[in-house]
Amino acid sequence: MKTVTVIGGGASGIMAALTAAEDKNNSVLLLERQARIGRKLLSTGNGRCNLTNTGASAADYHGADAEFTAAALSRFGVSDALDVFLELGLLTVTEYGGRVYPLSNSANSVLDVMRFALDARGVDTRCSCTVTAIERNGPRFTLKTEGGDIQSDCVIVACGGRAGEKLGGTGLGYELLAPLGHRRTALHPALVQLTTDPTYPRALKGVRAQAALRLCSGDDTVACSKGELQFTETGLSGPSAFDISRAAALCGKGSVVHINFLDGYARSELSEMLKKRITQMGDHEASEILTGMLHNRLGKMLVKYSGIGGGRSIRELTPRDVSALVNACLDMCITLHGVGDFAAAQVTAGGIRCSEIDPATMESRLVPNLYVCGELLDVDGNCGGYNLQWAWTSGRIAGRLGK
Repeated sequence: MKTVTVIGGGASGIMAALTAAEDKNNSVLLLERQARIGRKLLSTGNGRCNLTNTGASAADYHGADAEFTAAALSRFGVSDALDVFLELGLLTVTEYGGRVYPLSNSANSVLDVMRFALDARGVDTRCSCTVTAIERNGPRFTLKTEGGDIQSDCVIVACGGRAGEKLGGTGLGYELLAPLGHRRTALHPALVQLTTDPTYPRALKGVRAQAALRLCSGDDTVACSKGELQFTETGLSGPSAFDISRAAALCGKGSVVHINFLDGYARSELSEMLKKRITQMGDHEASEILTGMLHNRLGKMLVKYSGIGGGRSIRELTPRDVSALVNACLDMCITLHGVGDFAAAQVTAGGIRCSEIDPATMESRLVPNLYVCGELLDVDGNCGGYNLQWAWTSGRIAGRLGK
């Protein structure tokens, strides 16, 4: 009987344990530092659990080694993950943008079917158990815990990254692997709010809009995204902001977000629309000119952003005013102060160097029978189910133990 210990009861760790337990010759132990497993999983997708994306490919992921991600996804992709969950009894539904959710609309359903499967496959799950060190003991491993030493033939490290500190994110995994020779890249918060000058975001707090975003550092465009944008007290949130937050963290303070609220409309087309409104809505206040085109508060703010003072009527707007309004709608510029911290981030950018891990097995190239998976690795995905897919992919491969 081979003893297999999985460190970390998050998405990738649970998947690894379930997979390892499919082999009746394995005795599987799942260790979780917190009082229960899957706590972070329950918070994903605003509690709905966006468990994958039907369009997931290597292009949706970031890290120093793109080929590593591609190789892993080719061994266990989206359809494979959905087959596993269907076998576990989970029904799913696919929504806009390829986002896949449980049909129940509850993250609890995902965790529950996985918990039931852990029990059915005889996995020994121990919560409130923190591993403080992993020592190589001849061909085996000794795991140091407050409750005593644990001996194991194989170890799968799935501790997660630093993101979501309130939900259990720590740097423990990096600390456990460092003495065994593994090194990490620089860590940055990802899928996190952009912090900006509060002038406009604060006034628009709570407003949501579809927008195209372009992040610029100096004259260079470093990232682009499209999707829902949400204004907050201190900056920009929502999927479109999250998708450029990784690049924003690397750029630092002073980069600029260019926001297009009417993506798909040409400048000339929008200009003609506004000129027509001047004729049709002339008696209304200038602040109302974008009514029906954008959220009311956003439209009024863009008029103000354009430099059009209060008290004027729409018919008083000049060609210069129209040009300024077009610029505001298609290219509102907000300077960044930075991004939110790890406590607010959904994902960690950076991690254990993938060059030290075999993508076919997730086994360490440095230490035989040691496997690493999930967010702990230098792989992070865009917003929309991609990061959970990486958890399933890497956890499944690791749990096969080289087979």
